[in-house]
Amino acid sequence: MNKGEKPKSKISASRKLSLKKLLLTKACEDLEQEKQEREEEKVRYLGEKIPPLQVSGLSLEELQNLCRQLHSKIDVVDEERYDCESKVKKHNNDIHELKLKVQDLGGKFKKPALRKVRVSADEMMRALLGSKHKGSMDLRANLKSVKKEDVKQDKVLTSEVGDWRKNVEAMSGMEGRKKMFDTGGVAQ
Repeated sequence: MNKGEKPKSKISASRKLSLKKLLLTKACEDLEQEKQEREEEKVRYLGEKIPPLQVSGLSLEELQNLCRQLHSKIDVVDEERYDCESKVKKHNNDIHELKLKVQDLGGKFKKPALRKVRVSADEMMRALLGSKHKGSMDLRANLKSVKKEDVKQDKVLTSEVGDWRKNVEAMSGMEGRKKMFDTGGVAQ
């Protein structure tokens, strides 16, 4: 026997079909019986909860009291119905969220074992951009170069500034503000 071939069934096709028909008819009968049982249960429950009304022979005042009682019972039943509906809706939402969590956790996706890969910047850009990537990308060429002369000039500039208190005293009063306007806002 090859791997692709299925083993032949010992039951004939006509026998399978007759068994399917029997199962379906039995299932239909069970559904009908269950439906009848639910209807009978509903009638029995309503018979217990709602007694038959005796309206004949009552005065106007007694009828009004009966209507008030019925309205108060209706309000209580509506509150219970609303509470039950909100509970059912909340539970349905919880079930839906849990189903999504189960699908996420036990889904078909398996995380692959990751390997360390050394990729240059050019290869990475080619992989990301495809044919749009042109030329090579030397990351060190884009870095700012620092020369020793620049460092020496920075030190000279900081030594010229000197004490900050002298600058504050020079800028205080009208003379300092006048100097700021004369020099174009540059204070030294």
